[in-house]
Amino acid sequence: MPSCSVVIRAFNEEKHLGALLNAIGRQTLQDVDIVLVDSGSTDETLAIAGRYPVRVLHIQPQDFTFGRSLNMGIEATRGEIVVLASAHVRALADDWLEQLIAPFADAQVAMSYGKQRGGAGSKFSEDRHFRNWFPDVSHLQTDKPFCNNANAALRKSLWKEHPFDEELTGLEDIAWASWAQKQGYTVAYVAEAGVAHLHEETPRQIVNRHRREAIALRAILPTSRFSLWHLASLTLRNSLADMAAAWRAGRWLREAVGIVSFRVLQYWGTYRGYHERGELTPALKEALYYSPGELAPPPSSKKVRRELTEVMDDGR
Repeated sequence: MPSCSVVIRAFNEEKHLGALLNAIGRQTLQDVDIVLVDSGSTDETLAIAGRYPVRVLHIQPQDFTFGRSLNMGIEATRGEIVVLASAHVRALADDWLEQLIAPFADAQVAMSYGKQRGGAGSKFSEDRHFRNWFPDVSHLQTDKPFCNNANAALRKSLWKEHPFDEELTGLEDIAWASWAQKQGYTVAYVAEAGVAHLHEETPRQIVNRHRREAIALRAILPTSRFSLWHLASLTLRNSLADMAAAWRAGRWLREAVGIVSFRVLQYWGTYRGYHERGELTPALKEALYYSPGELAPPPSSKKVRRELTEVMDDGR
């Protein structure tokens, strides 16, 4: 059995995947089993993965949810402790994996998650968000069902009892942590297991990320609400807090526009998600997970007929 397994979710991650796989190869923890779940990449993601000892699984874009891709990946792993990572994170130290799985020495720990920070090019407000939710001090027995699958680990034996919810549009990690805590297990936060989480999103992608998380949160907490008042007050309050932090850092003029735009997009997406009506149709799911033009278009009927004719001719 390997020291641990790592499941990486990826879609068009040619810019970051190689750095993550290189970092895994440099870890103090060796003999690591790596599974990559690709959801329809059209760039060089798969070619890059092919240069490393990685087993690649494929999930069709129309079948994708975060929970379903994670369940596919975990099912294929060989280790009892499974690390979950987004393809656009980078380990901040060579003992990242060792630190992240250390809490599992306690049999009551079901899940651990590590610190996240922004990187070069990250939006100022998002880095502030990371610092608020991922402090510099570890807490090995958290009492809240918070975690984040961009940098987390869990026990496969417990996952077999309760796989990730495949219908949620996001926050499947929080739903799983909540289940584990209700069974009497604990969730550990490990500040020393840090990664840089490199979101490089368009405005549309920012809106859709928070929109799908809000849809999931409404499903998890049906009585929760997010009104226009929440949208306005949270946008104003967090923009002002970010502005103050940028002023103290001597970056106010450079960051002001980006701060306001990020917070507006964040809470507008949250508002839209809370007020989404009707079924989650295939078209809506595709809009939530993918930007227009990101997916490879299906082959035309003429192209299919031409390829079939060529195959038949070659057969003769």
